Amino acid sequence: MKIPFRNLNLFVLGVVFTSATMLAGCSARVSTGYRVHDGYYNDDHVWDNNEVGFYGRWEGETHRKHVDFRRRNANEQKEYWTWRHNQH
Repeated sequence: MKIPFRNLNLFVLGVVFTSATMLAGCSARVSTGYRVHDGYYNDDHVWDNNEVGFYGRWEGETHRKHVDFRRRNANEQKEYWTWRHNQH
């Protein structure tokens, strides 16, 4: 009768360790941003804190109110990508 309980204890212990490992692995994969395709230059950009900084700078330099990039019309998005590609 002791052998089945030993197996059950090992099973529960294995589940606990596996769960802890899986949860720790998930927390390490933090999303850094979403991808935006620039159709004018045919390349992709990760919209992360770095890109947010450039976008805010562009809005300030061009005297625009803040609007989420995805809500801007195609002409303004093209203007942004042209400006962005000219930054070093």
